[in-house]
Amino acid sequence: MLSNSLDTRTAIFLAAMCSQSYGQFENGPDSVILPKNYRMVSSFYATSILSEKELFGFIAESDGQIVIVFRGTHTTSNWISDAIASQTLFPYAKEGGLVHKGFLDIYRSSRKQIMTSLKKLSPRKTLYITGHSLGGALAAICAADIGTNTKFKEPSVYTYGSPRVGNPAFASLFNRRTGPHYRIYNINDIVTELPPFIYMSPRTDQVYHYLHVKKGVELTYQGGSFSANHVNGNYFAELAKLDPGYKQQLCARNPGFCPN
Repeated sequence: MLSNSLDTRTAIFLAAMCSQSYGQFENGPDSVILPKNYRMVSSFYATSILSEKELFGFIAESDGQIVIVFRGTHTTSNWISDAIASQTLFPYAKEGGLVHKGFLDIYRSSRKQIMTSLKKLSPRKTLYITGHSLGGALAAICAADIGTNTKFKEPSVYTYGSPRVGNPAFASLFNRRTGPHYRIYNINDIVTELPPFIYMSPRTDQVYHYLHVKKGVELTYQGGSFSANHVNGNYFAELAKLDPGYKQQLCARNPGFCPN
């Protein structure tokens, strides 16, 4: 069931932004297509298990907004990082709880680039942080960090098909330090059920507890396969049904911006 407070147009817009992060990875930093009133601030890179630095997202701004976009899983190395579901202390806040080690390692490798770019931007602008899949998990970690340690208090967060990120203490920190935040998920997307609430490390038998951040915004569609239920383009298409006029206008005014 959709949240009554969800800004549907923002959700559609940011889902399109997420699609550009995949094109950026495949075709390079100059391939990102932005709406005409936005400009690119910077791309950023990160490392995951077994990988060299790879493009993981970008920061863009308009006269009134800043958007940080994180890419989701796209390589074998990313999948391995996803699977490392042991937890470690969230290092950017006191009593910040525990977070997924694989996710934190990726974010940590990109943090300096993101913070350096953010320092040059106006905190009077509205900051949105967004991502799909693994990118949603990175967005949650980033938002908790930024809301705690920068002038950008209470950033807005929209994620799509995100897995669980950390334990209840981290979820509580995220819920307190961010502004409007929506974890948009398809009930048929199994990625959103990972890691499980209770995860036992196969190597150490250590037990970890996971809890989703609030607030969940439920979509219900069946794409016919695991990948179709999870792919960002289908999240965009389902949200676009809620305001087809806006979607048509957004895509027509900005050729190449919307996912096919």
